[in-house]
Amino acid sequence: MLESRPPRGAANDPRGILLDAGAAKNVTRLAGKVALITGGGTGIGRAIALAFAREGAGVAVAGRRLEKIREVAREIQKEGGAGFAMECDVTRSVDVERAVKGTVERFGRLNVLVNNAGALHVSTVEGISEEEWDRVMTVNVKGPFLMSRAVLPEFRKAHGGAIVNIGSILGLIAMKDRAAYCASKGGVTMLTKAMAMDHAHENVRVNCICPSIVETELLAGLFDESERGQALRKARVASIPLGRIGRPADVAEMAVFLASEESSWVTGVEIPLDGGLSAY
Repeated sequence: MLESRPPRGAANDPRGILLDAGAAKNVTRLAGKVALITGGGTGIGRAIALAFAREGAGVAVAGRRLEKIREVAREIQKEGGAGFAMECDVTRSVDVERAVKGTVERFGRLNVLVNNAGALHVSTVEGISEEEWDRVMTVNVKGPFLMSRAVLPEFRKAHGGAIVNIGSILGLIAMKDRAAYCASKGGVTMLTKAMAMDHAHENVRVNCICPSIVETELLAGLFDESERGQALRKARVASIPLGRIGRPADVAEMAVFLASEESSWVTGVEIPLDGGLSAY
């Protein structure tokens, strides 16, 4: 086994992340870092977890569906990386605290948080129940709040850290039939900016990726295989200047950049990752 290069200031840390020697050649941009990723079992979260592991990070994959996050952790381990699964509902503070504690117990530190867990509802304000409105707000806004608050003490111990929020282009511009989602993702955008200002003096950077539509399991619910569903998909693609729907890897690579030292002078920004959609 080969120990990865520890972060600066931790050369004597005996709790370094162990990686298989065959993966050592891939230990680069996130070497020595430990990341906690919510909603890591599928779609964008899974892609981010795998990308972080390939770049040398120790990865705690958090989510509600235990079997899904275990699959991702096993995939990371199969590729020679350091990953494990943490069952976590981001709307419950007890789960959040346990996930942070478990990550630190496993890896000895925590350097990066990716707030990826999210909920979508398609409706106007008249078409959504109060209970469903609360669910979207709780997952999309309260979740990042609870997670971010919980990691800050560990970031201080590490003399800094990075929070990467997965927002949405609908946190920057509006769309029909997405009232609750737009409101919640707008909250994520402004939470990002506020936290960035509050914690910059502690070397804690907070940034937000704002994707447009991305090829995930959620997409199947929006565009089914019917003629109408495929026509809707074609129309959506036509609205994107680059002519394609986003891929989870597109978001994952941006997340790697924002978690790495390459973005050490970047904080408080919301990055449209939308194929040019918001350029209209």
